[in-house]
Amino acid sequence: MYGAIDGFLRYLRVERNASELTLKSYSEDFGSLLDYFRDRVGEVTEPGQVHITQLRGYIAYLHECDYARTTIARRLASLRSFFRYCQREGLVAANPAKALRTPRTGRKLPHFLTAEQITKLLESPPANQNEGLRDRAILETLYSAGLRVAELVSLNVDDWDRDANIVRVFGKGKKERIAPIGRHAAKALYRWLEVRTENLEAGPADRTAMFLNRFGTRLTTRSVGRMLEKYLTLTGLDKLTTPHTLRHSFATHMLDGGADLRAVQELLGHKSLTTTQIYTHVSTKRLRDTYENAHPHAAKNRRPTKNE
Repeated sequence: MYGAIDGFLRYLRVERNASELTLKSYSEDFGSLLDYFRDRVGEVTEPGQVHITQLRGYIAYLHECDYARTTIARRLASLRSFFRYCQREGLVAANPAKALRTPRTGRKLPHFLTAEQITKLLESPPANQNEGLRDRAILETLYSAGLRVAELVSLNVDDWDRDANIVRVFGKGKKERIAPIGRHAAKALYRWLEVRTENLEAGPADRTAMFLNRFGTRLTTRSVGRMLEKYLTLTGLDKLTTPHTLRHSFATHMLDGGADLRAVQELLGHKSLTTTQIYTHVSTKRLRDTYENAHPHAAKNRRPTKNE
């Protein structure tokens, strides 16, 4: 079983260009399954020993442990992919996970900040400190280009085309896309790059990285999360805000501003339009403005008279 799992992970890494985060998630999913087999079923040494009844028991066990439905759905998707691979490799005759029913997860609206809250957050890093200049450039770039935090920390200095004001981004599956950035983000990046070289003296730096820590090495996603928490405390903004919230805010504000849904899909690097459609939620104010501007019996700013 371990050999088949290692082969599958190798296939994901080499042939599917899966990210390290994806590989880690798959490894955790398989670890959970093997722990269940060891405790409840017995040692399973080959994929061909796994039957649908055992997998049903595993899914029921996850429900009993109060795992979130999204987690259960993801683990089930991992199992389907794994056994599909095993079937192609001739390790199993049929996919035992194929007939399992995926739990309904619902569509949860993403948490996002208002334009006023975004402004408050972006202006919170001190402009008179190197670290503050770096942090402002990070926050501005996340929001301006709608990047994932993993995409941000993987940026190199040469990925920024200053003439066109675009950055080259490598998203999920190492898929490349071009993301434009606004003038506020460009200004913040210019100011950061003016002092960035000072960090290179601190140690054996990754000299290509756009964003460095105080040791002169490439910033990590965890470091960006901790940095954001500091400014959330400083500004009093919602502690549920994460670096990904800025991506949610980018998409929401683009659509609220009248951007085409497919254009936002391209900017976010979404493979499916369905993924982007979750951002089509709108504020009550926007609904009211749209109604009053469009409906013939809802003339804007017109109040009914007493006799009407």
